[in-house]
Amino acid sequence: MKPTSASPASPAARPARSHADGMAVASFVLGLLGTLVLNVVLGPCALALGTLALTRGTTRRGRALVGIALGAADLILLAALTAADGTLSWHIG
Repeated sequence: MKPTSASPASPAARPARSHADGMAVASFVLGLLGTLVLNVVLGPCALALGTLALTRGTTRRGRALVGIALGAADLILLAALTAADGTLSWHIG
């Protein structure tokens, strides 16, 4: 028998795409949470997961792109907070 290559519709390709879709959603969620808490940790995680999801061919491309944008916004927010008052987190007052 000849070895067959995995086509996008084959069952062997589905788990990889499913993992990529999960990474896209996780990137979005971590980027969103990073705007509120722990932006120093969650921002880079959102960037990495969004990029991995795009390179692995996610079907949720929009969520991966929004996750990357939110991860970048987290790091910009971190820089602004650090420049404004020398802190790494939100505070009121």
